[in-house]
Amino acid sequence: MSVVHRLTAGWLLDHLSFINQCGYEVCDSFAYPGGAAFNTTLTSTGDCHRASNFAATSTSRDGSIPGPGDVVEAELKPAKTRYVFREEFFDISKPHIAVAPEEQPWQGCPELSLTEIKADSNREEHQEGTKSGVGDSVASARKKRKRKHVFNQGELDALEYHSKVRKLIWEGTSHLVQEGLKSGFLHRNTAEVSCRKNVGPGHIGCGLAELCEMAKQFPAVNESDHQAVHVLDDETSVPEQDLLSCVTENSSNCAKIVVLMGQKYLVPPKSSFLLSDISCLQPLLNYKKKYDVIVIDPPWENKSLKRSNRYSYLSSWQIKQIPVPAVAAPNCLVVTWVTNRQKHLRFVKDELYPHWSVKTLAEWHWVKITRAGEFVLPLDSLHKKPYEVLVLGRIQGDIKEALRKSEDVLPIPEHKLIVSIPCSLHSHKPPLTAVLAEFIKPDVECLELFARNLQPGWTSWGNEVLKFQHIDYFTLLQNE
Repeated sequence: MSVVHRLTAGWLLDHLSFINQCGYEVCDSFAYPGGAAFNTTLTSTGDCHRASNFAATSTSRDGSIPGPGDVVEAELKPAKTRYVFREEFFDISKPHIAVAPEEQPWQGCPELSLTEIKADSNREEHQEGTKSGVGDSVASARKKRKRKHVFNQGELDALEYHSKVRKLIWEGTSHLVQEGLKSGFLHRNTAEVSCRKNVGPGHIGCGLAELCEMAKQFPAVNESDHQAVHVLDDETSVPEQDLLSCVTENSSNCAKIVVLMGQKYLVPPKSSFLLSDISCLQPLLNYKKKYDVIVIDPPWENKSLKRSNRYSYLSSWQIKQIPVPAVAAPNCLVVTWVTNRQKHLRFVKDELYPHWSVKTLAEWHWVKITRAGEFVLPLDSLHKKPYEVLVLGRIQGDIKEALRKSEDVLPIPEHKLIVSIPCSLHSHKPPLTAVLAEFIKPDVECLELFARNLQPGWTSWGNEVLKFQHIDYFTLLQNE
């Protein structure tokens, strides 16, 4: 299970375990009970080079080569190729910025005033400036020294918010980390666990976002002549036009591999996705599903992204145009990931949710820790925090229908923590399936917007929706 420990404060999650329990087993051939396999026309993945040629390699239990009659009579079993997500992407053994031992979550929570938090932030900024080495210019160093006593309004707002949630985050994380250390899921001395160096993700896959941009040049599709759903069956290479113009669905119990622009992507069982940008959402509306859970991870606008051009961002106005009410079921639970900028948090609660007829119910926090249970960043850091915010709310509509849907589910609590070792891949968020389970009915329809990976039982949409499904992020474990 992805939930390692559940306490009143929240959950300690094993993100890696969740991915590997999604069922990345590909049924790519049939085998005799004795173990030999041969390729058939039912191969669904394009990994045909792994399957042996029947006439050359297949043998029966007594070692003889079976004839056509033996093929009919023998009991055939599907062979499964199993993939697991690369473990090194979760090998976060040390904090990104070292902090004193007394500032770790397994220690008692020190009470700090807003003034003391400011002072700690100044001290941390000074340390960052002095450790950057000879590469910094004198002018840059002077700018840092001059800057350290000045807070703009956004930073003051962030400090005030942090001072309100700090104790909840510290104490809740401390309790969950203690349980993780007791059970052995976390290890105080990580050197005894692994001496492996962290491996960076590198540049994997093709440009999915660029493909979505190119798709705008494709000939227009006549909706009356085009299917709303493309079901993956036995083919491996899927035309770009099909992936970009309708929802793609894997309704089988096995994972599938699709080839897109020469790149292989794993699609977990019982999942569906739409690869498109915000200008091409009509196929999702044509899918005609109403969702009981909608999780949104918008590409929020910020200055560092503008400078880096790492990925495109959307303005607040563009985010408001997403047709959430059109795909939401009555009493739908809406969860939005928000950066630590108070501007974005206020926008979600005061503008975005009212625009979608969503009532804000709670703010939760995702806290990022190392394998030793340390915060990945100092809790009182001015620039980056070791936590992110989730805003939860419900669609308001038909009261009777909402009451009926809310029967036998717990109300959303005002504050919970999701504590986990983060993935080193940028924006690979932890799974919410298990933590939301007690607040929704079983077997409901779930949708993730701006997704970068797929989950069983979920529909996912985004212009990089297959990004972390690229086969190079996985390891071929074994043939079963």
